[in-house]
Amino acid sequence: MTVEEELFQAAVELIEARYETGWGGAASIRLMSGKIITSVAPDVELDALSLCMEVGGILEAHKQNQSVTHSLCIYRECEGKPFKILSPCGICQERLRFWGPDVFVAVTNPDNKLDFRRLAELQPFHWSAAYR
Repeated sequence: MTVEEELFQAAVELIEARYETGWGGAASIRLMSGKIITSVAPDVELDALSLCMEVGGILEAHKQNQSVTHSLCIYRECEGKPFKILSPCGICQERLRFWGPDVFVAVTNPDNKLDFRRLAELQPFHWSAAYR
């Protein structure tokens, strides 16, 4: 199984365990050590308090002082529906960019295939270039 497939499987397993019915979403993040961390978005009553699914994994990577190599985020509308890949939002791209432009992230695509791209591809004109 490839790294990308392992990340997808880890997120699917978390969704199926955490959200037995209805909507479900999860993220999986691979650390430089090879360890995979999974996380979900917290349930909140006020949308302004919400966080993305991958934030828990990103924080865990910081806690362990480990570099992130890959990130994937998926969701399903309800049980029985296919899992769909979500590209990281702009804020999460910035969070992941802490580990550099070579972090691989799963991206949304018309075929819903596992497609990982370097952050540099998603952000070809990133502001950090002004400091090089």
